[in-house]
Parts: sequence; structure tokens; C-alpha cells
Amino acid sequence: MKAQAIAHWLHAEDRVVAWQGAQQHRLASMRRQVMALCTRLRALPGLQWALCFDNSYHFTVALLAVWHAGKTPVIPGHCRAAQLEEMTGCFDGVISDMPLALTLPHLLWDGAEAEAELADIAPDAALVLFTSGSTGTPRRVVKSIRALDTEAQWLAALWGERLRLCHVVASVSHQHLYGLTFRVVLPMALGLPFAAQQLLYSEQLADLAPAHRYTFISSPAFLRRLDPSLNLPRCALIISAGGALAWADARHTQQRLGCPVDEIYGSTETGVIAWRQLDAEQVAWQCFPQVRLQPQDDVRWRVFSPLLELADGWLLDDHLIQLESGHFQLAGRQDRVVKIEDKRVSLSEIERRLLALPEIEDAAALVIQRHGRQTIGVVLALAQLPDPATLAQRKQQWKQALHPWLESVAMPRYWRVVTTIPVTAQSKRAWPQIEELFHVAG
Repeated sequence: MKAQAIAHWLHAEDRVVAWQGAQQHRLASMRRQVMALCTRLRALPGLQWALCFDNSYHFTVALLAVWHAGKTPVIPGHCRAAQLEEMTGCFDGVISDMPLALTLPHLLWDGAEAEAELADIAPDAALVLFTSGSTGTPRRVVKSIRALDTEAQWLAALWGERLRLCHVVASVSHQHLYGLTFRVVLPMALGLPFAAQQLLYSEQLADLAPAHRYTFISSPAFLRRLDPSLNLPRCALIISAGGALAWADARHTQQRLGCPVDEIYGSTETGVIAWRQLDAEQVAWQCFPQVRLQPQDDVRWRVFSPLLELADGWLLDDHLIQLESGHFQLAGRQDRVVKIEDKRVSLSEIERRLLALPEIEDAAALVIQRHGRQTIGVVLALAQLPDPATLAQRKQQWKQALHPWLESVAMPRYWRVVTTIPVTAQSKRAWPQIEELFHVAG
């Protein structure tokens, strides 16, 4: 299958682009909706517009409208009003299909259609994404449409026949690069209909019409929780990314959905780097043909790829073990960004938010493993230790204060309060002693 460039998406023959329940969205209607929104945007001065959408079809219309208006779409990675306001300098306004309490200019989705002149998308058009950096400050990443088109071509070359005639469904959000690439760009480039709504539960997967052929874009967390009691549809292709999928979960998924899981390794900064098909335990990762890995030192690797906007490559945050075959295995992360339920969580961001609260003089966040699950624990330094009743009240106040800023998976579950957080002779965090604080109940 040949992938169509983004600049030509709206010039293809009319077809079903997306669906939601019994409602179908056709390309002809999409084109008119893009024209209408594009006209609204041209009348406004802002050049960068944040997209905050629940519905992937609405999101795609807005994405194309911003590009055709000669402006830059920004994908902040969330739809929380408090953080959007905090990022005011990163964009000029917000387009969304949900009510948001904002002081920024805000265009609310209305589905309007119009016949209007549609300018070509500029060859150097790009979009901006934000992802968790190791310092806790959101990292700005620019992606050109050239890189998005190239990535779609690679994926079409890898899975073209398996993707043919598929309907694309997803349990991941389009507000991050993985969902954007696989849930929106890939089906649009290949002329495949995609589900406008994200699948949140196994029951929604089971409700899909059995007559269709499906590609399922998912995450390890969703696949791990597939309900064995449900009659699930057979899939032609299952793609997982965002974290490592355990072999037992991959095998169970294949039994339930009828094909092995293909995993993708990459990041917002690099795009796709490698892939593997989990049809056996300990399968090695294989780089896409155009990607090259180069050792930086004894432990770090640099990736070079046509998907990168940087000629000197990108230094990876993961430990890699190179194999004689030229493939590799992953051996853990090196930075302060961790994966909880397959979502990137910045431990530095949690610490920064805690330090902004009254009374808290110092804070340390870490991952706690309990009952086979990972969650967040924090150690807080206070000038005075409160009594148990007061501490319980303080915890509730801290949680309420963190709620506007942190996703549920990033919210601390285990709390320890001390007068001083342990440090080493070099004044660095003494992580073994900090971890010991969680060996007792609390």
C-alpha cells in the first residue's frame, strides 16, 4: 500500500474517513468542515493553536484546518485548563470540542461546513508537541509534515498487506505522538476508516461489528486487562507501544484477538526507531532500515534517523544491549521520566508541584512496587512533623492541590513525612535510605 502525503489528504476520492457508533464521517464533509474552520482561523491573529479534543475526527479536521490556514498546530498532550493557562506563552489560542475555562482565545468545535478556497499546506509546515522532560518541565518538540509523511511510508511498507481494508480502532489518545501517528496519520494516509472515539474498556472492543477487519492500536496496560469472558473480534494487526508488553500478556492477547502483537519502540522526540513481533519470548528489537544506532559511551546510544529534525541525532534515555545479529534488547531507562500504566510520568514534575505547596521544604518522588503494580511514592520534608490526625488532613489537602496538574497515574499513593530527606556525602539523594522509608506500612 502507498501512503498519501498529508498535503493531498483532502484531494482524494470521497470515502468514509471515520465513524462513531452508527454515524459515519465522509471525506467530502470533512473537506467542507476544514474550509469553514480554516476561514475562522484566517480571521484571527494567532499563529499557533493548541488542539484539545476528545473526538479523533474533530481533532483531524482541526489539525488540517490549522495547517491549511498557514498556522501551526500545537498538541499540549493534555486537556487540563489549569496547565493550558500555565502554558500561555506556548500558543495563541485553543481549539477544542469540550468546554474549557480559559482566558486564552478559545474556538469551540461547531461542525460547521462551508465552501471556500483552501490554500495548499506549506511544504515546511510542522506541528509542535509537548512531552515530559527529565527536569519536569514540558519539552517542546517540533515535527515537520515531512517527518510524519515519511513515518507513514515506513509503516505502510512494513504492514501494508496486513493493513489492507482494515478499520482502525485505538485505546490510546491522539493527544500524544503514538496515537497521532497510528490512530490518525496512518489511516488517513492509507485511506482507512478510523474510530472517532477512544476505546477505554474491553466491552467496547467486544461491541465492534464482527463483519469488519480491524487494526487495533493499543498499549500494554489495555492488553494486560483484556476481559477473558468477552467475545472479542479477530484482528489483522495489533500494535502496542508506550511500554514493554510482558510475554504472558502478548501470548494471551494473541489467543484472544487472533494475531501476534507487533511492538513499536520510539519516542516523541525520535518517532519510530524499531519494531518487533512478539510471537516468542525475548524477541529482539529490529531498527527500521533507515534508522542507525551509534554508541555514545559505555552505556548510552545515539539514534540517527530521517525522522529527526537534528542532523547530529538524539541521545536515547534507554540502556540498549546490542546483539550479534545487529538487533538489540532494552535494559531500562536512565532519566527521571518513568512509565506508570504505560504513561510517561515525570518524577521531577511531581517534586516541583509539591515544592510549590506551603509547608513543604523538600520533596523526593520515586516508583513503588506493590502487589505486582507500580505506583508513585513521595517523601516530604517538613519543619515540624504533624500528629497523625493532622497529617491525614494534610495529605488530602496536598492531593487536592495536585489534582489540577497531575494525571491520576502520577498522583502519589504512598506518602512519608520526615524533617530531612536522606542525602549522601556528596549531598545527592540517598535513594536506598529513601526507599527503606516505604518498607514499613503507611
